[in-house]
Order: sequence, then C-alpha cells, then structure tokens
Amino acid sequence: MPVTVLVGTQWGDEGKGKVTDWLADDVAVIARYNGGNNAGHTLNVDDVTYKLHFIPSGVLRDGVISVMGGGMVIHPLSLLAEMQTLRDQGVEITPERLKLASNAHLITPAHQAIEAAKEAARGSNKIGTTGKGIGPTYASKVSRDGLRAVSMRDPKQFAELVKAFITEQNTILQMAYNAQPLDADAIASEYEAAATELAPYLVDVSPYLNAELRDNKSILAEGGQATLLDIDFGNYPYVTSSNAAVGGALTGLGVGPTHFDRVVGVAKAYCTRVGAGPFPTEQDNEIGATMRGDGSKPWDDYGTTTGRPRRCGWLDMVALRYAAEVNGLTELALMKLDILGRFDEIQVAVAYEINGERVESFPMDITALENATPIYESFAGWNQDIMDVSDFSALPQEAQDYVAWIEDNLGVRIPLVSVGPGRDQTLLR
Repeated sequence: MPVTVLVGTQWGDEGKGKVTDWLADDVAVIARYNGGNNAGHTLNVDDVTYKLHFIPSGVLRDGVISVMGGGMVIHPLSLLAEMQTLRDQGVEITPERLKLASNAHLITPAHQAIEAAKEAARGSNKIGTTGKGIGPTYASKVSRDGLRAVSMRDPKQFAELVKAFITEQNTILQMAYNAQPLDADAIASEYEAAATELAPYLVDVSPYLNAELRDNKSILAEGGQATLLDIDFGNYPYVTSSNAAVGGALTGLGVGPTHFDRVVGVAKAYCTRVGAGPFPTEQDNEIGATMRGDGSKPWDDYGTTTGRPRRCGWLDMVALRYAAEVNGLTELALMKLDILGRFDEIQVAVAYEINGERVESFPMDITALENATPIYESFAGWNQDIMDVSDFSALPQEAQDYVAWIEDNLGVRIPLVSVGPGRDQTLLR
C-alpha cells in the first residue's frame, strides 16, 4: 500500500491536524516525521477541543496507530504530560496505539536553558523560537553527542547518560553564557522515571513501518511546522530546525520514496506567521486584527503551543506556488475560508516588487524577501458567515470563485475546503 504525505505550505498553523483527522478514515498508521512540541495541532471533535504537540492526530481515531518518528525530538516529561491530558479526556493511550521511534532524539532542560540563553544574547535580533529547546536538541543530534530514545530501554543506564550530558552542558551554560548550572542529579532521576514509563512505547521505526507496508497497510506521514519554516527551504535563519517539507518524511521515517504516491498540502485561505521573520503580505492593522480574532474562540489565530497572537495577512500566491513545487503537491486542502467572510474585498499577492522589478518566484535571499512589496489582485468578498454551510455548492458564489481561482493559479486541485474547526465543517469538492 502507498504512503500519503501531509505537509504545511506556509509558516505553520495551517490546520494540518484537522486534515490529518480527515485522512485518517483511510489509513492504518499515522506517523509524524519531524519537529517536537514547538508545533501544535488543535482539533475539535464532538465539541471537545484536543491540543496535540508530540502525538499524531490519529490518536483520536479508533483502530489507527500513531507513530512519533525518528526525525522528531521528544521531551519525555512533556510527552508523558500530553499522554495524561488525553487520557483525562477519555482517549486510550497504550503501547498498542502509540509508538515512539527508538532513533528519535530527546530534549533535556539543558537544551532549553541553552536556547533561552542564546535568544537573550541575540538581543533585538531574536529568531522568535518557542523556547522548547528544539534547535539545540537538533544541534546535539548533528554534533553526535545527543541522547536517543533507544537509551530509555535501560532506565538506570539512561539516567547515567543524562547526568553526564547535563554535567557537560552545565560547563557551556556557565562559561559561554554566565548562566546558572542545572541540577544534574535531579534531572537524571526525573528522566529515569520517565524512561520506565516510556520504554514500552519504543519501536524501531523503519522496520516497523516497512513491515506494515508489506502487510498492505496504508500510512499517512504527518509533518510538523511547514515548508516556509523548513531548515533548508524556508526563510533562513527564521526557520525551524528540521525538514518540515516532504523530504523530511523520507529521513524521519525510513520509508523509501517508491512508496510515496500522494502529497497533500495544507494552506489557510490567508496567511499567518508566529515569531520573527519576513512576511510580505502581513497586515499589522485592523485587517490583520479582524483575521486574528480576539482570542475568545478556539479557532482564533493564537498559537496552540505558545498562545502568542499570530501575525496575519493576505494569501501569498508567490510563496504558495513555491511550496507546491518544493513538495510536488498532488492536491491542496484550503482551510479557514470562513475567516474571509468578514471582508467586503479580499486581496491576494500574485507577485512581488523587489528593487523596482516584478518578481514572481520566491527569493532565497532573506534581504530580498524583507524588501518585497506585494503586488495584489483584488477579489469581491462575500461578507457573510459560512460556518453553517455543509455543501460546497451552497457557498456564496464569490467564495466558490475564490477557491477556483486559487486552484487554477496554483495548478493543483483543491478537493477539501474547511469553513470551521469541526469535522462536519469540512466541505468536499
């Protein structure tokens, strides 16, 4: 059976969790391939809101196995807390339903402390990280001195590894950043207890997933973060520390490319971004505030992980076309179309003006992107609530035309349009 890959096409927060939940009808395994709890998925099922950070959205589906892949970085204590929160909400969390790749790397308090110290040292040039220790954990992975989940199979030996690692990182904290050292013994004890609980969930992910494919099982590979935050193809340095684009599914799960036959992108009908970095279509004004909402509703644009208000702006087709090419999209899910029902007129960036020239390709040069002025095309809005619409053909004609224009301009079909957070607010075309 083939693998479907689900990727974010903007700066994250596109609504991948809801699309994962929709695609889960047809898969046996959902495997997340990158990132950590710097990403978050909010799902509304039967009027219950679930907030996921490490665990794939498939955990809310009976009969679907959720896998946290080797391309992820995991904070053991935070993962256990997330598992308990789900249990408190009535979700069954067992080693039969949830698995953790043995080659995933582990986040420690030292990684978090180093990230905080680095951000403070950057002053006004902060990247705007989530403070979860993601970047330093990937740095440990690449420098080959990190801690892998497989070590938790022997909790006592794992505790010694953790103690040695924290002791070593304390030297960096003190010498490089003049920061207070961490209590290595206390952290080692906490991580030993966590390892005892998590050891039954460990799996060697590549052999496991390939065995599932040989058994004719279908797999959904779920990405955290998004294409414009990809460490290689995003707006470097204002990016995440992993490969959020489609390539991350290969390295994060250990499944060969011949198994992949479908790449589903997810985009909002407008754009949002959290943290620093260029955002050509940003509306730092009343328009942006109207898009964002006041935070009183679960679907307002505030970060699932950080609670930070998201920067909001019009849809950027230059960036979306770039993401479609990078990922080889076969289709696109368009989310939060209902938000645009707040406007009489809608703008879409179709090109940039950079140094007096019209540019239709997405620039790798961060300075060029910072200096990009959007060239907009205007569309008639529909200025009405569409959250109760249950059929695409019942949408206002202006909304249907907007979706059709995006599809034609992108050259990628849009089979799914979302008009609200609930499962029943998903319209199929």
